[in-house]
Amino acid sequence: MAVENDLVLIHHEDQPVVFARIEEILPDVKPDWYHVKLLMLQVPPQVVTWILRDVYINGEEFTMNSQRMRLEKVAAPIQETHPPAPEAPPPPSRKPSGGGQVISLKNIKK
Repeated sequence: MAVENDLVLIHHEDQPVVFARIEEILPDVKPDWYHVKLLMLQVPPQVVTWILRDVYINGEEFTMNSQRMRLEKVAAPIQETHPPAPEAPPPPSRKPSGGGQVISLKNIKK
C-alpha cells in the first residue's frame, strides 16, 4: 500500500496525467475509507484531498465523476553501478627554476 511521502502517478482514463506525493492519510468515519491528502507535482503545485478506499490507495481502479482513475506507486529507478574509474595519474610536479625571488609584502607601506 502506498503510504505518506510516497510518490504516485495518477492515471485518468488509462492515461498517466500527473505525479503526486501523498502528504497525509487519515481514516474516514466509514471503515476502509481514508482522506488522502495529495500534493500535485505540477505548476503551480496544488494540494487536494480525496476520500478513497484502501484498495484504491493500493492501485485498484476507481471512478471519480464517472471518469476512470488509478493511483500507481512510483519507485525510484535502480541506478546502475559502475566500477570505480581508474585514478588519474598525478600531474607532473613543477620544480622551481632556481631564479625566483621571494618578495615580502609585510613591509610595504600604504
